[in-house]
Amino acid sequence: MTRTTPPRPVDVEAQFPELSSYRRMCTRLHPRPGAPKPTESSVSGPFLWPAHEPWPTCRESHARDRGRRIDDVHQERRILQDAWRRNPQTGPSAEDLAALSALEQEHRVPGLGEADPIPLLPLAQLFAKDVPGLMPPDGCDLLQVLWCPFDAHGTPRTPDVHLRWRNSAECGEALETSPAPEVVGNEGYVPEPCTVAPEQVMEHEYQELLSENLRYRIEEWEAELEEEAEESGDEEEFVTYHHDLSIAPGWKVGGYASWAVTGPSEDVCACGAPMRLLLTIASHEWDGGTRSWVPLEDRDLIATSGANIPTRVTVGRGGSLNIFVCAADATHAHKLSLQ
Repeated sequence: MTRTTPPRPVDVEAQFPELSSYRRMCTRLHPRPGAPKPTESSVSGPFLWPAHEPWPTCRESHARDRGRRIDDVHQERRILQDAWRRNPQTGPSAEDLAALSALEQEHRVPGLGEADPIPLLPLAQLFAKDVPGLMPPDGCDLLQVLWCPFDAHGTPRTPDVHLRWRNSAECGEALETSPAPEVVGNEGYVPEPCTVAPEQVMEHEYQELLSENLRYRIEEWEAELEEEAEESGDEEEFVTYHHDLSIAPGWKVGGYASWAVTGPSEDVCACGAPMRLLLTIASHEWDGGTRSWVPLEDRDLIATSGANIPTRVTVGRGGSLNIFVCAADATHAHKLSLQ
């Protein structure tokens, strides 16, 4: 599987040469539903996890005894997908709706206390050989990301994220089946297994973090483009720095973070080193404003319902969760930003 990001609609550095000081490579992951193997990079695929090593659990105190069953979440998605493929105009049949009603029910786990450990869900597994820019700690070549499927951590409420760096060659006998919680508090934290097609793409810094003069000139340039688009009647082709020329949407490693919700924040590790963007977990691969980033191989799917949410992961109100790590030592405590 290959995914190719189209060239940007405008050579923005030709317009503003100083943007060359605000460029950075990211690796778009392009997750798509599939059947990844434990030895492959993936979203929610089986992990290359040592059989002798305990599986991470959430021990932070919060309600965890009520929610939806993971199998029910997957089954609901399959029924809906099949129904809309079968009947694009009407969707689910009466029989489908009855099945969906049963699957949507919450369940309770008797006796499960607020501090009892529950297994974390596998979210992503990334090998350095597949993903340029991963920059693992010395002696490691694999990153495994897991999270707690309950909105009960941090402010604002987010899933608790666990990072595990390892040397894949030292795994030994691998775990065949990972443990899972009996219920999840948020179905948007249940990813579908996806293969990935890493692709390096050039990005430019978030607009508010550019120099004041450069930011002002870009805004003036955009105003001129908008006026020209209105006069020609091509408003849909209107190009903006924010949507088309700076930060790629979707799941990615490295590059720049978007601060569209909170505004820019400069995080520093407890050791004093700056933090770098490790991974962006995105609710959408593209939306109405970022269609210019849709891979060439997916252009005919732009209007297809669900095509832009291949992992079925939803964070916040449909935004992104950025994971930052220490630029000096990625094993130091990481930080999260919900955008």
